[in-house]
Amino acid sequence: MAKISAKYEILYIIDPAQGEEGIQALVEKFKAMVEAEGTVTNIDEWGKRRLAYPINDLPEGYYVLMNVECKPELPAELDRVFKITEGIMRSLIIAVEE
Repeated sequence: MAKISAKYEILYIIDPAQGEEGIQALVEKFKAMVEAEGTVTNIDEWGKRRLAYPINDLPEGYYVLMNVECKPELPAELDRVFKITEGIMRSLIIAVEE
């Protein structure tokens, strides 16, 4: 039998040059994408942190961790949108074992 929903941890890093309004707009955009297909159990905004290594010559990024429960098809779509969205430096989606 196919899984109806699964739990995922989604971590993404936003370019801090987007400004506070730009960062909040991106957080809301991805939250709305997940809520359209599943549920957001937690959003933890870690804020601006120093990166382990520079990405695009930037030493810092704004980290956001989302815990979600959704259909298995959504992470692939989210990954695609992360890659084409201006201001997203890196993203990581991990399936959480129950």
